[in-house]
Amino acid sequence: MNSIVTVQDAVIAFADWIEPTDAELDAIDAEMPVILADVDLLDAQIITLDRTPSELDARRIRRARRRALAARVALINRKSASMSGGAA
Repeated sequence: MNSIVTVQDAVIAFADWIEPTDAELDAIDAEMPVILADVDLLDAQIITLDRTPSELDARRIRRARRRALAARVALINRKSASMSGGAA
């Protein structure tokens, strides 16, 4: 007869894998400005889905796109600076 493993036993066996590691949380924290900038860009784009974008909407989208790109550039610069040891 085959033994039956309960769902609780399976979850408990892998409990260490459920929570994110400190390194994963640090990576999320480092990328949070990019994530928030992308959310702002999506919000600006979603506003214009059901209507013709006005000049104000277009400016809002351009500003949000510039902020998202700037956040990405800053993240890449931080990563490259940390990889090179900070020496420029």
